Amino acid sequence: RHAWTGGGLWLPVVFYLAVATLFPFAVGPDHALLARTGGGILWIAALLSSLLPIERLILPDMESGMIDQLSIRGWSEEWICAAKIAAHFIAFGGPLLLATPVAVALIGVPDTQISALFMGLAFALPALAGLGVTIAALTAGLRGASALGGLLLVPLAIPLLIFGAGTLDDNPGRALQLLAATSLAMTALSPFAAGAALRAGRS
Repeated sequence: RHAWTGGGLWLPVVFYLAVATLFPFAVGPDHALLARTGGGILWIAALLSSLLPIERLILPDMESGMIDQLSIRGWSEEWICAAKIAAHFIAFGGPLLLATPVAVALIGVPDTQISALFMGLAFALPALAGLGVTIAALTAGLRGASALGGLLLVPLAIPLLIFGAGTLDDNPGRALQLLAATSLAMTALSPFAAGAALRAGRS
């Protein structure tokens, strides 16, 4: 609800589509070059767009006392963060997937890569949501949290980017399996890592 009413829903999508719009202007009308690089650029755009809502994920609820109220009512930090990850995935991942057909058309991704790109993003977005909430919990209340969040998220997301780009090859099966396994592990561990960071920040 906060994402829909506060503008947090549209900013990552606008950034994602802006990259897909501007990249062809930067490299020129070389269709072969766009076909080779377009899918990778969309992966980078998806990763970077996940940075934009970081300051809105944890800090507002900490400042308003909502997290303290949930803790008093028996919610553990891990459950709070798991709910945050699920909400962030719905608010960020869903719209990004819906915007992908437009981005694909704008950047000229080959037809042979479209299904693999969709599947790869669908696998990776839960992990990106988990990483986003974890980093938001680590940097909540720190000055320059967005810049620090970028420095933390990009190295952690490199395996997703590598395997995601690998799905754009002629035989994406192996890369899809590695991407799914990596994303599953990151998504499963994120509530515990974020919960520990949240507990340390509140103590």
